[in-house]
Amino acid sequence: MTQRSGITLFEDKRIRVAWDDEEEKYYFSIVDIVQVLTDSADGRKYWNKLKQRLKAEGFELVTNCHQLKLPAADGKSYKTDVADLEQLLRIIQSIPSKKAEPVKRWLAEVGAQRVDQMIDPELTFQMAVEAAFQMAVEAGKCAAHICVVMKRPSKCSPHICAVSFQLGSAPRIYAR
Repeated sequence: MTQRSGITLFEDKRIRVAWDDEEEKYYFSIVDIVQVLTDSADGRKYWNKLKQRLKAEGFELVTNCHQLKLPAADGKSYKTDVADLEQLLRIIQSIPSKKAEPVKRWLAEVGAQRVDQMIDPELTFQMAVEAAFQMAVEAGKCAAHICVVMKRPSKCSPHICAVSFQLGSAPRIYAR
């Protein structure tokens, strides 16, 4: 495993991060995240207690936790529990803290959107159009055009549509 480590800041507190070239994933120090979200004096002790509780509840993620050598405050590298983004979000859901609540609400919102998209696949397209329109506005482009090939379940041939974005107006969808 080729790994590069570094430090990122969250609310002016350091979070140790490692990038794995082979898996193409970031790994975050669980102890650092727990310490930031709980304002605990000792994030390691809090994580160990939380880990014991989660193991007792049958939370499989904790038993499959990776350890990587990350730089410590003394400049030396020590093995520490790390999690990729998906694992980290699941752990955050288990932390009873006011600071974790915004992340939990965001996760619930994203989950609800995903369920809605599964029920009504056109919402996925609509959200993509809105996101592309927002990107065009932020980039300061006067007009942006996107062509999308979609397969409709009711038709055998692809359905082509173009979306036109003009600043100051809603996106227009053209279908053939």
